[in-house]
Amino acid sequence: MTAAERRQRTDAADALCAVAFAAAVSDPDPTGLALLAVGGYGRGELAPFSDLDVVLIHEEDVEVGEVASRLWYPLWDSGATVDHSVRAMSQVTAAAENDHRVALGLLDARHLAGDPSLTLRLRTTLLAGWRRDARRRLPELRESVARRGRRTGELAQVSVPDLKESAGGLRDATVLNALVATWLVDVPHTDLERCRSRLLDVQDVLQDVAGRGTDRISPELWEDVAAGLSLADAEAAQRHVRGLGRRMAHLSRLTWRRVDAVLATPPRAGSQRGPVLQPLAHGLALASGEVVLDRRAEPGRDPLLLLRAAAEAAERDAVLAPATAARLARECPAPQEPWTAEARNLMVRLLSAGQGLLGVWETLDETSALDRLLPQWDRVRLLPHASPVHRFTVDRHLVETCIEASALIRRVSRPDVLLVAALLHDIGKGGLLDHSIAGEPVAADVARRMGFTGTEVDLVRRLVRHHLLLTEVATTRDIEDPATVALVVDRVVDVETLDLLAALTEADARATAAAAWTSWRAGLVGHLVRRVRAALTDLSGATSPIAVAPPDKSVEMEVEVRERVRLDPGRVDVTVEPSTGGSRVTVVSGDRVGLLAAAAATFAVRRISIRAARAWTQGEYAVSVWEVDDPGPDPALLRQQLEAILEGRLDPGRIPTRRQRLAPSVAVRHDASWQATVLEVRVQDRPGVVHLVCEALAALEVTVRSAHLATFGPQAVDVFYVQEPAAGALGEERAAAAAHAVRRALGGTVTLDA
Repeated sequence: MTAAERRQRTDAADALCAVAFAAAVSDPDPTGLALLAVGGYGRGELAPFSDLDVVLIHEEDVEVGEVASRLWYPLWDSGATVDHSVRAMSQVTAAAENDHRVALGLLDARHLAGDPSLTLRLRTTLLAGWRRDARRRLPELRESVARRGRRTGELAQVSVPDLKESAGGLRDATVLNALVATWLVDVPHTDLERCRSRLLDVQDVLQDVAGRGTDRISPELWEDVAAGLSLADAEAAQRHVRGLGRRMAHLSRLTWRRVDAVLATPPRAGSQRGPVLQPLAHGLALASGEVVLDRRAEPGRDPLLLLRAAAEAAERDAVLAPATAARLARECPAPQEPWTAEARNLMVRLLSAGQGLLGVWETLDETSALDRLLPQWDRVRLLPHASPVHRFTVDRHLVETCIEASALIRRVSRPDVLLVAALLHDIGKGGLLDHSIAGEPVAADVARRMGFTGTEVDLVRRLVRHHLLLTEVATTRDIEDPATVALVVDRVVDVETLDLLAALTEADARATAAAAWTSWRAGLVGHLVRRVRAALTDLSGATSPIAVAPPDKSVEMEVEVRERVRLDPGRVDVTVEPSTGGSRVTVVSGDRVGLLAAAAATFAVRRISIRAARAWTQGEYAVSVWEVDDPGPDPALLRQQLEAILEGRLDPGRIPTRRQRLAPSVAVRHDASWQATVLEVRVQDRPGVVHLVCEALAALEVTVRSAHLATFGPQAVDVFYVQEPAAGALGEERAAAAAHAVRRALGGTVTLDA
C-alpha cells in the first residue's frame, strides 16, 4: 500500500462526488453553492474502508433542499459510506469558532464541485479566525489532546494500539498541522510528513488484512501486518509501528512545549526580536524553554558537552533542542573509556532528573545521540514486553524505572549505582536466556565503560542479576522460615546491596503497572527486607547504612599564623595552593563561632564547589583547610569577601539553585565517633549546602570539627563531625536540636538513631 494507491482512491471518490453534484444541480456553473471534502478525505488520506466526509455549503439566500436530497442518493447507491451535512456559510464559521473539533476538520477542507470562490472564501475566513483566536483556543485543544492520550494510551506503548486515536497516532499529526497553521510554532515538516505517510501505509495494510475499517491492531493481526509491510515477523512489525508512534509522540510533545513557551510570553508589538539566552553551564544556554548551544560552545573539543546538555535540560524539565542534540551527536567526540568521574556524574544527574528525563531521553534516542553514549540500548529499543502486565515497551520501562528510582535515592548510600542498575536491569530481554542472567554481563560491561570501580561494577552486576529476587521470594516463600532469609542473605551479601535492591524492586514494580506494587506486595517485600537486614547486621555488626569516615588527621598540622592575624585576630589570612583537580585553601583567623560558616558562604557566593573541609584550633587561632574544585581562586579576593561577610558588609543571602525535587534528610550517627557527634546530610548537590549547615550550627554555638563531602550524581552525602566549643560530642538533646536546626535550614526530615 502506497501514497499512490491512496491518491487513486481519493481521485475515484472525487470523480464520484463531482458526477453526483452535476446531476443534482441544474445550473452547470452554480453560484453560492459548493461541495467540500473535509477531514481525512479532505487531506486525501482515504484508507480502504474510509468514510467520505463531505459538506455542502451555501450562501444564506440559496435554497438547497432538493439539491441535497438529489446529491446524497447516488453516493449511497455507489456503496460508499458517506458522512454528510448541509450548512450555510455562517453556520460553518460559527461551528468552527465554537468547537475546535469542527475547526480541525474544516482546516483541511478541499473543493470538490460547485462555486470555487465560495470554498476559497470559507477557507480564508476559517484560517484567519484560527490564527486570530489561537492563543485563546490552544489551551482547550491541548486539554482535549491530553484527555485522548489518557483514554487511549500511547501508540508506542499500549498492547492494542489505535493508529488514529492513540497518542502518537494520525490524530496527532492532524493536530500538529493545525498548530503550524496558527503561525505561532513550527514543526520539522519532513519528519512529520514522513511519519504520517508511513502510519497511513500501516493503516492501509491493517484494514486490508482485517477486511474492515479498523484502526486498532489486535495481537493476532501483527503477523499479517508484517507480511503486508514486507517485514520479517510480528516483532519487526511492532517495532516499526511503535517506532513511528514514538516519533510522532515526540514531535507532538516538543511542539506543545513550544506552544507553552509562546503562550507564556505576551505578544510583542513591532519588530520581533530573537529569544533571550539565559547562560547555563559552559557552552550552553536556555532559550524559550529549550537548552541550546551558546556562542562559546566548541562541540568538537568538548566530549562532555552532549552529556552536560542532556543533564541540564532534564534537571530543569526543559526541552533539549533536537537540532542541538543532533549536532552534538555528529560533532562531539565520544567520552574517553573508561569515562571520567565528571562524565559518569553527568549521566547519573540525567538519570536522576525525574519526569524531566523522559523527553530528553527521547530526544537523545530520536537524534541518534544515545547511540554515542549507550550503544547497548539498541538491544531493547522499542522491544515489546512478553508479559501483558507491562504497560510500556522494554526501553520505555527502563526509563520509567529510573524516574521512579529518582524518588528513592535518599534511602540508599549509592544513588549512582541504583540509577545505573535501574537503567540496565532489563537490558538482557529479547533473547531465549533468562533476562536477569543475560543482562548481568551486559550491565557489567556498561558500568565498567562508565568508569565504575571493580567493586561498584560487581554491585551493579548483582543488582541486575537479582532484581526479581525480593518480589519472587516475598510472594512465593514463607518469610518466617530461616531458610528463606538465608537464601536472600546468600545472594545480597551486605546491607548496602539489600537497600539498593529494595529500592530497585520498588521502582521496577511501580514502572511496570499500578497493580504491580500494591500495599500487600509492598508489605511482604518490606517484611522480608527487615528480616534480611537483621540477619546481615548480626553477621557483620554493621549498624549504619553508610560508612562514615573519621576525621582526616593528615591535614591537621601547625600552620603559619601571619603577622596581620597575630596583630589583629579579627583579621583573616587566606592561602591557596594547587591540589589534584582543584585547590587547597587554608583560612586562619582568631577562633570564634561562625568563622567556618562564613568561609563556606564565601565559596558559595563565588560558585566554588567544596570537596572536603577540616577545621581545628591552634592556640587562640582557628584553622580550616578546604579542598575545592576551582584550580586557581584569587586568595586576595577570597579574603576580602570573607572579611566582608564576617563584618556584615556582605550578605551571602540565599544562593539561587535548581528546583529541589526531594526533601533533604539529616541523620544523627551516635555510634560513628567517640569524640564528636556525626551528622549525615543527604541533599541535592548544589552551591551553599555547607554554608547553610555551618550557619545553622553556628547559631547554636556548635563547632564543626570536620566536613566530609561526597557527591553521587544529584545527591550530596555530607558528613559533619560536630562538637561543643569546649567539650566533645553533643548530648542527645543538643544533637537533636542541631539536627533539627540543619533540617530547618535545608528543609527536610530528621532521623535519630541510637
